[in-house]
Amino acid sequence: MGSAGLYSLVLVLLWAGGGRAGVGYENPACDGKTVIVHLFEWRWTDVALECERFLAHAGYCGVQVSPPNEHLTNPPEYPYPWWQRYQPVSYKLVSRSGSEDEFEDMVRRCNAVGVRIFVDAVVNHMAALGRKGTGSGGTAFDGDAHDFPGVPYTAEHFTPKELCPSHDGNVNNYGDPFNVRNCNLVALTDLYGASDYVRTTVAGYFSKLVDIGVAGFRVDAAKHMWPEDLAAMMDLTNDLNPAQGFPANTRPFFYLEVIDRNDGAVTVQEYYGMGRVTEFRYSQKIAWGVQNPGQLEGVYDPGWGMADPDKAFVFVDNHDNQRGHGGAGDTLTHKFPKDYRLGVAFTLAQPYGFARVMSSYAFGDDSDAGPPHLSDYSTANVVINSDNQCDGGWVCEHRWPSIYKMVRFSNAVKDTAWWENYYCDGNVVAFSRGDKGFFAMVKYGTVSQTFQTGMPAGTYQDVVSCQEVTVNGDGSVHISITNEEEPVFAICVGCDCSEPPVVTATPGPDQTTTTTTTTQGPTEPSITEGIHRTVVFVQKQTNDGQDLFIRGGIDAGQRPGCTSDVATDPCAVDMTTSSLGATNHYDKYNAWRQGDSRLDWMGAEPGQGDYYGQAASGTPLAWTSSNPGSPGFQELNTFGDHYWMVDMDMDCAQTEGGWFELKAFLTNAGNGWEADISQVGSCSGTAGGAAPYASNNHLGRCGYVNVFTFDSSDCVINSFPDYY
Repeated sequence: MGSAGLYSLVLVLLWAGGGRAGVGYENPACDGKTVIVHLFEWRWTDVALECERFLAHAGYCGVQVSPPNEHLTNPPEYPYPWWQRYQPVSYKLVSRSGSEDEFEDMVRRCNAVGVRIFVDAVVNHMAALGRKGTGSGGTAFDGDAHDFPGVPYTAEHFTPKELCPSHDGNVNNYGDPFNVRNCNLVALTDLYGASDYVRTTVAGYFSKLVDIGVAGFRVDAAKHMWPEDLAAMMDLTNDLNPAQGFPANTRPFFYLEVIDRNDGAVTVQEYYGMGRVTEFRYSQKIAWGVQNPGQLEGVYDPGWGMADPDKAFVFVDNHDNQRGHGGAGDTLTHKFPKDYRLGVAFTLAQPYGFARVMSSYAFGDDSDAGPPHLSDYSTANVVINSDNQCDGGWVCEHRWPSIYKMVRFSNAVKDTAWWENYYCDGNVVAFSRGDKGFFAMVKYGTVSQTFQTGMPAGTYQDVVSCQEVTVNGDGSVHISITNEEEPVFAICVGCDCSEPPVVTATPGPDQTTTTTTTTQGPTEPSITEGIHRTVVFVQKQTNDGQDLFIRGGIDAGQRPGCTSDVATDPCAVDMTTSSLGATNHYDKYNAWRQGDSRLDWMGAEPGQGDYYGQAASGTPLAWTSSNPGSPGFQELNTFGDHYWMVDMDMDCAQTEGGWFELKAFLTNAGNGWEADISQVGSCSGTAGGAAPYASNNHLGRCGYVNVFTFDSSDCVINSFPDYY
């Protein structure tokens, strides 16, 4: 955003000149809460619900929402990508996430439960050159003509070409601050921030939002704006609205996107006094440290030019670098859930910076893909399952237990100084936060060890696992971390591990649910002797990095004498799994099924195969589809996508009258187990019928094709087709 002149001198004069910049812009007005969550591309109606049903209870400070302004829509090269939100057409509050009325309702409802709203503000530029048409609110625009009548902006409000030193008008030299700030960022039309009209117009947009009740702003591409221009806009912005629960004379919270790796002309330090600055080097540091825990103690590196702790805004990943875009590099993402949990847990435990948690949607390898959507590309509602986790393509890292429970820890230790009693043996990392909290995590395996906590003597509850531990009079504590999926431990004064209430979303009026029914056929006889082919399908749409297993046999309530010795446990059922295919699609399934000889309740058997060091979590299932063009196509799957399958030869003599029990286990999803179900009545299908006893597990039939739905009592049991 272009200004000219001796900018360093201007900065000095600005901060010495008594302006409002630097006064209060670092206060998120969250009553001491310390963590923001970015609900990326959520609809306003879903954000409001999430504030009320989850975020307030979990202790989140606030929500960063996607840009609410009118924006480019459906560019010709890609249908409705996420980045269309970052090409403004006007400052009207009509966006992919909803209407102005829905936005206002969201802000009001979130403020009412103490959760603040922070807007992702795109004010460096408007829609790109080569773009024209109508925006998400129906406003016409023409990027080539620099004509945006919905604001209005015309050519005079964009940076004069003669101020840009590049030959093509685009940013192409990060060693030159004039190039970075006076040229178009990837052809996005650069607003002229030195213009009084532009400054007051942007400030008017900010002020409208704070009057509604917004608490602050992330300023997108602030690196490409001259600090004095942005400071002037901030100074012209209204105070926060006391009618929305803010103290009088409170300035908005600002955090500025300044990508600085100590490798260009623009540094984060130039923006001191204007709120906090994003510290992308932290994302790299935490990624390196999770891979090599010995590096975590140096996660704040002032020698690399990293922002001061009270100026830094930190995160493990954001919507850009998780896709390999702006500020990308070595980045942890939800696609590697265990490492990601470690990175976020450490971030929320350590003292450097103000933290934001990412909440994503699955996008696979398609870095342009927009959010989950309906057939008309309108954004789909967020689906919440009975296990408090999300579905329908929404990842919702902010709901993962070892993440949201660490928010409590972060809030509890906020007034302490730097860490103390720091310990690292290359695998286990632990430290205390004053006398308020103690944190530990393990990279590989488990740990049972004594540490110094610095905390008062007493009994505490680990906020993650809920185990109780006793801190001795000398401050020492013996802890055990045994959950290898969430290998994190944290205790803090006044904390517990209570769960948020389970509140699932109701589909909106534009969303429909389709129910498929299957006619029950004649009941086939039970098979109670011999070894017979048995297939299990479990329908579950999962996220990247998640795999499905089953555990089962006969429940201890039905068959007394169960033991924890898999080899001799009378409640386990002998079986061997069969290959479903030899392509790469089945690599995990084929690795994990090696050495799996019993359907049991214990998880991985001794000697059971692993997949590149990742242990099995039971009997593995493979993702399958009824689509012949899919790599997961299986002829027995006549139902659709997302039917996870295992093919077994089972000893029917070890079942209960030809019936066996199972429960699905989902990796990288809370405690993994699906909820208890009540499989009452008869299963449908050609071999359906009623089980001989009741259970809170799924009940299937040995020698048949069994079809279940995750977290549901639905069941279909079919005979094998004649051609098998």
